[in-house]
Amino acid sequence: MTNSLPLRLLLSVFAFSAILLSCSETDINQAKLVSNNTTLPLETGTDVVINYTDSGRTKARIKAPLLERYANDEKNQTEMRKGIKVEFLDKTGKVESFLTAKYAIRFDRDKKMMARNDVIVLNTNGDTLRTEELYWDELSQKVYSNKFVKITTKDEIIMGEGFESDVSFLKPKVFKIKGIVNLK
Repeated sequence: MTNSLPLRLLLSVFAFSAILLSCSETDINQAKLVSNNTTLPLETGTDVVINYTDSGRTKARIKAPLLERYANDEKNQTEMRKGIKVEFLDKTGKVESFLTAKYAIRFDRDKKMMARNDVIVLNTNGDTLRTEELYWDELSQKVYSNKFVKITTKDEIIMGEGFESDVSFLKPKVFKIKGIVNLK
């Protein structure tokens, strides 16, 4: 019996070594990811449509090919890494403006959404805003940015650093105007 203990120990070490040697670098990296304190989404959805309502009235409709919701002490947010399409609706339920972006994140506690990467806003008049980052404050129903913006209307092109508007995007205010080009 005493002779079998070193033999079992030797066989155990050999078996453990064989397992370690058979693991690929990918397996080891995946094990590291799992062992890290990585935050995983609480909910994940594909081809999601979200209706934002207030007092029974739909104010916006968001479509996202991928939605990941996080809810814990560190994060309380909804991430849309594959982009979004938003329709802002007026009091009668008609679409008054559109917003598209390649990435968005909603900060659930603050009721604000940030859209990034090729952000485009289009209103019913055909006016278009282009920027790389834009915020939507759901409580005030304002959209704004402190980044470079370019607004194209049928009469002019306005460029500046930052802007603010209601979600209809009918009367935007451009800050730090860099240039205006009249198209007539």
